Amino acid sequence: MTTSETPVQQLAQETRPAGGADIGEVVLATALGLGLTVVLLALVWAHRTRRTTVLTRAGDRIGSSGGVPAWVALPTVLTTLSLLTALLGMLWDIALHIGDGRDEGPLANPAHFLILFGLFGVFAGGVLACSMPLDEKPGPASVRFVKGWHVPVGGILLTASGFYALLGFPLDDVWHRLFGQDVTLWGPTHLMLIGGAGLSLVGLLVLEQEGHGGLSTDDGDKKAGRVGRYVRQASAMGGLLLGLSVFQGEFDFDVPQFRLVFEPFLIAGAAGVALVAARLWMGKGGALAAAAFFLLVRSVISLVVGPVFGEIPPTFPLYLGSAILVELLALALPLARRPLVFGAAGGLVIGTAGHLTEHVWTQLTKELSWGSDIAVEGTLMAIVGGVAGGLLGALLATGLRRRLPRPGVARPVFVACLLALSAAVANGLIATVPDDVEATFTFEDVQTDPRTANVQVQLEPADAVDDPSWVQITAWQGEGLVVTTLEQTGPGQYRTTEPVPLHGTWKTLLRVHDGRQLYAMPIWLPEDPVIGAQEVPAEQGATRAAIPEKEILQRELEDDVPGWLWGVSNLVVGLCTLAIVLAIAWGVGRYSRRGSAGERFPDRPVESPVPSGAGTR
Repeated sequence: MTTSETPVQQLAQETRPAGGADIGEVVLATALGLGLTVVLLALVWAHRTRRTTVLTRAGDRIGSSGGVPAWVALPTVLTTLSLLTALLGMLWDIALHIGDGRDEGPLANPAHFLILFGLFGVFAGGVLACSMPLDEKPGPASVRFVKGWHVPVGGILLTASGFYALLGFPLDDVWHRLFGQDVTLWGPTHLMLIGGAGLSLVGLLVLEQEGHGGLSTDDGDKKAGRVGRYVRQASAMGGLLLGLSVFQGEFDFDVPQFRLVFEPFLIAGAAGVALVAARLWMGKGGALAAAAFFLLVRSVISLVVGPVFGEIPPTFPLYLGSAILVELLALALPLARRPLVFGAAGGLVIGTAGHLTEHVWTQLTKELSWGSDIAVEGTLMAIVGGVAGGLLGALLATGLRRRLPRPGVARPVFVACLLALSAAVANGLIATVPDDVEATFTFEDVQTDPRTANVQVQLEPADAVDDPSWVQITAWQGEGLVVTTLEQTGPGQYRTTEPVPLHGTWKTLLRVHDGRQLYAMPIWLPEDPVIGAQEVPAEQGATRAAIPEKEILQRELEDDVPGWLWGVSNLVVGLCTLAIVLAIAWGVGRYSRRGSAGERFPDRPVESPVPSGAGTR
């Protein structure tokens, strides 16, 4: 134990597992999950056998003001509240891991309970949507489950997305037992959690449409009786934007473990899907309404995670510039006749002019803002993400309005978008580490116990970097986060502008991102007996070679796992992800085509023959 490390810190370090959870916590978590499932299934059984009317009465009360059936109203409210709970838990969890490192156990982290209950609520919402319809066929797209029991396709998508997300919990523990702790948001099982939650919004959107018998809000039609529905639609599309934006989490906290070109790509992709879909589906102001809902929720969560909970507050994208651009574009293009053209054009303006507004926003809100190093590649990635996202958003909106293009058009566009997004992801993952770069560190102590110091860095060769995205020091997992961009003082010479911690459980490292090069050098790393890691001391004049960032940022990963096991495990998760994406596409397509043979997308707003507040037909 170092002289600056307290007994409490040392004990915490020694009791935080680096693999799977303690068997007692596994049993307790399993019992909790099974208990919730038994309660849910018992409620469903009682409802289906008419032993209770509590679900119907609750749904009727909630849906009375909006004119939606009980099997839509109750699952919608439950799912919405559950997703907000899970989002708060997820961002709180990220902040806890950045500030404190590993958990003492999954049940010792309070944020995990919010995530678990939130995702179970999504699953429960889907199950209730499938179970609540009695003596009726919930729309033309419904699927026969057993004789006399038809389930809405939106309920199926909700259930599948919730189950997929929940599956990430036990698989995450298995993953840690096999490979150690992957302290990154982009761990495969972590992506299952956030991916399932995000995709559940599509199921919620389809369910909303099924509850109205396919009635769509045409451009500008926000008459009396429809204000509540418009607000629900804005919340749903804003929720979709929230779900898609969780993938940017590491960038929001200024601790990305991947190249910076990913951030504009992810932002443009999320904006393309949600903002284009919102404008096409909701009509005038739809994109702005979705962006406003996003900004409201993320602002509140940042305040809760930061000042209220006392953790590191996340930043977030603006999206407002892109929303305005999409609204302006809709005034110039015949979006009703050519929704796919509008989707592609909307994605293009998001990936160019919208990308520029986000560039300005990063300069105001982030330590690791966008610079000239990623100007060309970052813009190209944003265009790919924006156009592919815009086309997917157009397919989603036309599907919800039951005017999906014919399969010979929709399917190739869908596949092409997935391939383009996959290619962009593969490009972003390409990172290299130079084999001839070293850094020499000298320290000017500011405080000795606990030790903090100003750091001077000399890179060799002196011309190792050229207009980099960042040369910075990150210190994290010592009950806080410090990210400080270094000031260049000469050829290859840099210095900090604030003291950095060199004690206790802090992990302090130099990070360099220059083009496709992404590497780091350790400055101070504590001893970690759980994983058998030795202390890396911050010694005067220490010289250290460039290594992959992952070796430091994900120090707990096992390095003796067979490559085939890693490959097979990633393949299994990838196939599960592909399955849920295809299920979502199937559900939107089924809803659109089962009730829309021969219908055309109207040129102008039309009056619906169905009275305001009508239920299923």
